[in-house]
Amino acid sequence: MQSQDLVQSQDLVQSQDLVQSIQLYYREAGLKDADEEYRVIAPDLPGFEFTEVPKGYQYTFENLAATVEDFLDALRITKFSVYIFDYGAHTALRLALRQPEAIQAIISQNGNAYVEGLGRTSGPRFESFQYESGESSPDKIAPEAYHLDYALLSRAGNAEIQLDLFKDYGNNIPLLAVWGKNDVIFVPAGAEAFKRDLPNAEIHLLDAGHFAIETHAGAIAALTTGFSRRHGL
Repeated sequence: MQSQDLVQSQDLVQSQDLVQSIQLYYREAGLKDADEEYRVIAPDLPGFEFTEVPKGYQYTFENLAATVEDFLDALRITKFSVYIFDYGAHTALRLALRQPEAIQAIISQNGNAYVEGLGRTSGPRFESFQYESGESSPDKIAPEAYHLDYALLSRAGNAEIQLDLFKDYGNNIPLLAVWGKNDVIFVPAGAEAFKRDLPNAEIHLLDAGHFAIETHAGAIAALTTGFSRRHGL
């Protein structure tokens, strides 16, 4: 499945007003086959995409988790599984610490939680490094995906936001880790490390890079749906 197929299967972007003048944007539904059984919600974290926060907002993972918590409260969602990726991992894991009774499962797609999983954080041009590097089918990646990401990350003041989050990086439920094994940012050792704390964690390494969801959406959806069914979620 190509990136444009994903775009066609998504509902329009929606927004939710939160406390402290935060307007959080999100997408609901996702892949059609996932939407048949599960409600899928993808919020834009502060500092990424379209979510708007007031001047003076502190960009830490703890604050991002608190914002997502307010968002879930506004939608009256009390039980959920989290699909974590990149910086979203550190947000969702903090959310799990804040509301352990609410988390049903964790699905990690290149969402690192261990020192062993850290790889390179600088390298070639943006699109090649983060999107195409390590991919077995780079032709499946729609160029508008990385151009839009780069445009949004290049907005005035965003470099400082990303630096704040990067500096904050160091600061027994079922778990599925689906990892692009060719990721040079969060390397496969980060996936395997989950088994150290969760021996029953399911680990699947795909022939992909950091943005595995762009080229392996169908496989990831199938693994996620099967995992959820096996655990009665």
